[in-house]
Amino acid sequence: MTDETRNPGNGGETHQQASGDAAVLTTNHGVPISDNQNSLKSGARGPTLLEDFVLREKIFHFDHERIPERIVHARGSGAHGYFEATDDISDLSKAAVFTKGEKTEVFVRFSTVAGGAGSVDTPRDVRGFAVKFYTREGNWDLVGNNIPVFFIQDAIKFPDLVHSVKMEADRAYPQAGSAHDTFWDWASLMPETTHMLMWAMSDRTLPRSLRMMEGFGVHTFKLVNEAGDASFVKFHWRPKLGIQSTIWDEALKLQAADNDYHRRDLWEAIDSGDFPEWELAIQVFDEAFAEAQPYDVLDATKLIPEEDVPLRVIGRLVLDRNPDNFFAETEQVAFLPTNIVPGIDFSNDPLLQGRLFSYMDTQKSRLGTTNFHQIPINAPRCPMHNFQRDGLMQTQVPKGRANYEPNSLAEHGEEGGPRESPSRGFATVNAATGADEQGDKLRIRAERFADHYSQARLFFRSQTPSEQAHIASSFVFELSKVGLLDQVPPRMLANLRNVDEDLAQRVADGLALELPAKAKAALEPVDMPPSDALSIHKKMKATLEGRAVGILIADGTDGAALDTLVAAIDGAKGKPVIIAPKVGGAKLADGSMRKADGQLAGTPSQLFDAVAILLSEEGCQALLKEAAAVQFAMDAFGHLKAIGASDAAQPLLDKAGIEPDDGVTGLDDTFLTAAAQRFYDREPGVRTLA
Repeated sequence: MTDETRNPGNGGETHQQASGDAAVLTTNHGVPISDNQNSLKSGARGPTLLEDFVLREKIFHFDHERIPERIVHARGSGAHGYFEATDDISDLSKAAVFTKGEKTEVFVRFSTVAGGAGSVDTPRDVRGFAVKFYTREGNWDLVGNNIPVFFIQDAIKFPDLVHSVKMEADRAYPQAGSAHDTFWDWASLMPETTHMLMWAMSDRTLPRSLRMMEGFGVHTFKLVNEAGDASFVKFHWRPKLGIQSTIWDEALKLQAADNDYHRRDLWEAIDSGDFPEWELAIQVFDEAFAEAQPYDVLDATKLIPEEDVPLRVIGRLVLDRNPDNFFAETEQVAFLPTNIVPGIDFSNDPLLQGRLFSYMDTQKSRLGTTNFHQIPINAPRCPMHNFQRDGLMQTQVPKGRANYEPNSLAEHGEEGGPRESPSRGFATVNAATGADEQGDKLRIRAERFADHYSQARLFFRSQTPSEQAHIASSFVFELSKVGLLDQVPPRMLANLRNVDEDLAQRVADGLALELPAKAKAALEPVDMPPSDALSIHKKMKATLEGRAVGILIADGTDGAALDTLVAAIDGAKGKPVIIAPKVGGAKLADGSMRKADGQLAGTPSQLFDAVAILLSEEGCQALLKEAAAVQFAMDAFGHLKAIGASDAAQPLLDKAGIEPDDGVTGLDDTFLTAAAQRFYDREPGVRTLA
């Protein structure tokens, strides 16, 4: 049996406790665990303590569960470059890397999170954004993501997060996606995930290019000056080209068209001299500001609105050299949050503190495996139960898919696994009496960590109507993939009602479910002023720079018109790509041959940001019989892109079902203006949105 309780005064986390004959959650050595939700800290907001053997064993085992690829962020792309400090912040930090004018060599690795090394570049997923600074004071690693917040508040839950989102434990699928039972089972039981889920279901997880993606340090860090004065800081990377995303249908088709779309895009940009660039901006604030906020700045599920603390640009990052050897550099690079330099320091963010723990490698080095506790001389003589799986020399055979908690698998007759035991579990003696001790030793979260919904509501209400529709449709798609666990979608809908009633109703309608009662919030959410900084559409740059335009030609195309169009795209700093039915090209109206950059059948329109269809009547009649040509136009329209077409191409547009709007133009200057944007008003007419 399992007794389930939620403690509003302790972060609102879910505790599932063993009762009756239920298995008791233990360490690998058989010691019962009293609390699997919170790491041991010195005070509610103090640093995490090294003596927390439950956390250290759990993270240690988790760190070594896969060989040899990374457990998360396995698929990555990297590049060399430099960071140049452009502003004097010596009043804030003594770090040499921030000395104005200083150039520091860097290596940057971008990555997806959930998929393996052999997965694809374009799934709906968070993207890693890790920067290694080779400073003159040592290496500083800023290990972040393209989203400023995270799913969890305490690192002790990180193994559960990743176990739930990875391939299901008993069947090894689905790959590189969160649209399945175990992730949504776990997420629906963890209200603190709600803000991050808003971002994850938005277009932020469908970036157009790694070059058009923001980066964030996620955690609150500290800057320290020569006098020893410390300030809180948040780090932001802002792309020079602006941020842009694809849409879901386009991302799916990109997976079929080019598994290496982002990797290829980054490599080719650097190889052609179009070096990607980002600004490094910071948000700096003090303890007084932190204390005045309705949220806790040490909570990684929260962001600090830019309207409250504006960004200050202090440097720029330029990537100007591709790796010489993928394995030796991109694959073997090791980013460590503990790589820090004087002038930068950690805060007591419990998620950050937990990331600093992953170094319990002595026994692995000595005995060759994280499973050293299974060697008979080390094995406990009492029952041992936990969710730590796999690893080198695993001699046990765990069954079922319960390798995370909380879970509700037992409600469907599956084995749910062991639970906490407060009465029998190990509990640290609370004896903070020495002069050098800093408060009580507690497994607890600060009270304001219990607000899981206010910033989720802020994010959703800051989006444009189109972006909100994408979020609702994403929830519908993902939750529709939940199989036997029919208790999960209603539970998720109950949580979403705390974010926005309209969002919850749209998702319920999309799933054909009755809207359940609102989940009780551990801390009632509050309304915050919408922030344009949180919207992709409101921040998108209307520019062709860095974007690609596909130009479809065929026999009979006007060569002069083609040259004029190519020159205009080049002049706008875009990339013209000529596509023809045959890779050898097409015979133009004057009888000359024009070589194509890609063959129509293998170069679909989802590879481009806008398309131009430059055909003669003869060429159009031929392409009306080509399914790839009709699909080329149809997909461009369906993916909300600008379409410029010659008069003779109209029959092809008609066959593709393309209706006139502001994004369907001739091949004059209006096309270049249209090509710099997406036409989201078109979307309700081309697909059903929640």
